[in-house]
Amino acid sequence: MVRVVVDATPVLPKPSGVGLYVLNLLGALRSLQITENFSLGVAYQPSLKNWLQGNLALPEVLTTYEDVTVLPLPVRLLNLLAQVPQNPVLRRLEQRFGQPDLYHGTNYAVYPCRRSLRVMTIYDLSFLRYPEYVTAVVRTYGQRVRQCLGWTDLVVTISESSKRDIVELLNVPPERVWVTPLASRYAADTQGGFKGMTAVDLGDRPYILFVSTLEPRKNVVRLIQAFDWLKTQRQIEHQLVLVGQKGWQFEPIFEAIAASPWRHHIRHLNYLSDAEVAYCYKNADVFAYPSLYEGFGLPVLEAMTLGCPVVTANTASLPEVAGDAALMVDPNNVEELAEALGRVIGDRALRQTMIDRGHQQAAQFSWTRTAKSTLAAYRSLL
Repeated sequence: MVRVVVDATPVLPKPSGVGLYVLNLLGALRSLQITENFSLGVAYQPSLKNWLQGNLALPEVLTTYEDVTVLPLPVRLLNLLAQVPQNPVLRRLEQRFGQPDLYHGTNYAVYPCRRSLRVMTIYDLSFLRYPEYVTAVVRTYGQRVRQCLGWTDLVVTISESSKRDIVELLNVPPERVWVTPLASRYAADTQGGFKGMTAVDLGDRPYILFVSTLEPRKNVVRLIQAFDWLKTQRQIEHQLVLVGQKGWQFEPIFEAIAASPWRHHIRHLNYLSDAEVAYCYKNADVFAYPSLYEGFGLPVLEAMTLGCPVVTANTASLPEVAGDAALMVDPNNVEELAEALGRVIGDRALRQTMIDRGHQQAAQFSWTRTAKSTLAAYRSLL
C-alpha cells in the first residue's frame, strides 16, 4: 500500500490560513484512505520558540492521528541544514518517518528526502509578483522556494492563476504543477443557513461587510473611500463592517477611517469565532472583497456558501472562485467599486439572483474534492 506523509507543521493550536488548509486537507485525506487504498502519515516540527523551551508537543487538533512523527528540530534550523548536500543529520531524521513513498511539504518548502517522492505546495507568488504587498520575512520565500525546486518532483497550488505565476516566474514546466482548489470552512444546511451560528451585535443599520486580515494587499483603504462615496452621493443608510485582525502595515487603514466623514458608521471587529463570522456573512447586505492579489480568495467562497452576494476584484484568482455569481470590478477604481456595491444594495432582485448563483458556485468546492485532486497529483508521480 502506498504511504504518504504530509507535513502538518503549519497547524497551530488555533489554526488559520495555511494551517486551516493543512488541517482540512488532512481530515479529508484520512476519510479517503480505505476507498482510495493508501495510508496517511503526519510529520510535525516545533516552532523555534517551543524547541528552545523543550516543548515538542503536538497541537491538540493533531493528536487524533495515529501515524505521527515529530521531527526534533525547528523549521528554521532544518532549512539551514537542507542547504548542506548529503547532510548526515537529515539522513537520520528521514529515517524517523519511515521513508514513505511520497512526502508532501505544505508551506513553500519540502523536506529533501532521498528515498521518497517530494511534493511542495506553493499557494501564490505575491512575494515575487507584488513584493510591496508582503512583509520582509515573506519576501525571503523566493530563495527557499527556488532551492526546494531543485529536489521537488511536483508542485501543488490552489488556483490556475497561481499556476500561471509559478510557470512564468519560477520557470517550472506546466506539467509539473497541479491545481487543487480550496474549500470553505462552512457548509450550508438544507435551509441555506449555518449550523452553530452565533449572533454578533451589529446594531440596527444594514451593513457592507469585509472579512480578512487588514493589510495593504486587501485594498481596504479604497473600500473605505468607496463607502464614503456611497454615503455622500447615494445617501445609503448602511454601515461598513471590517472583520479581521491587524496585519502588516495596517496603519493607513485606520488613518482612512479616522479621516472619513462617516467614521462613526465604520466598525472594526478584530477576532471573531467561526460561528460569529458566519453570522456576519449571513446578515450582510453585500460582501466587498476588492483585494489586489489573491492566490485563491477564500472569503469570497465563504460569503457565497452562506448566502451573501459578493462584489470582488477582477484580478488574479478571484474570477475563478467567483465564477458568474459575483460582480467584478477594477480594484483600483473607487467609483466602479462603489457603483457595484450600490447596485447590489439597491436592487433586491439582483441581490437574490446573486445569492442563488453564489450557492451554485460554492457547491462546486469541497474539501473532499480538494483531497481527491491532491491524490490525483500524488498518483501522477507514483
